[in-house]
Amino acid sequence: MAEYFDIVDEHDRVVGQALRSECHGNPDLIHRAAHVLVFNRQEELLLQKRAEEKDIQPGRWDTSVGGHLNPGEAYLQAARREMEEELGLTDLPLLFLYWSRIRNEIESENITTFLTLAESYGDYSQREISALRWWKSADIETEIGSGCFTPNFEEEWQAWKVWRRANSGSLEALVRQAKD
Repeated sequence: MAEYFDIVDEHDRVVGQALRSECHGNPDLIHRAAHVLVFNRQEELLLQKRAEEKDIQPGRWDTSVGGHLNPGEAYLQAARREMEEELGLTDLPLLFLYWSRIRNEIESENITTFLTLAESYGDYSQREISALRWWKSADIETEIGSGCFTPNFEEEWQAWKVWRRANSGSLEALVRQAKD
């Protein structure tokens, strides 16, 4: 079955649609994605290792949850759907963190990132994910630039650090205040 994405302009306004296969490989086709950073109470970040069969960045560690929006879907809806599809997580509060842009030679994405807390995860999509691991910040910092992470996650990590410096307090208290 053909998978279509909404194509958007630099201001995130829908201007058309294109096949997934057209978007991956043509950075002129800006499309949308939602990310969720899943932390536990020890402030360890859950990362997924992309399956070897993935068309983009196979075998590399990546954001906890990440997926493209279906045509007409809102970022929050996509974040919830992807969280359930990829990690089996439902009914968790999501705190909006930031909006970002990824631009590289492979693709162009407008991304909205959310935060949630979980101590475990459900059945995960082995078609998309080969492993899951909780990472301490120091361990992530040690591996940045080594090639073990996707370039998109490395950009996400930098954006997360900026957000975290500007938002003190426990992650638990911040997420509890989320009104999504």
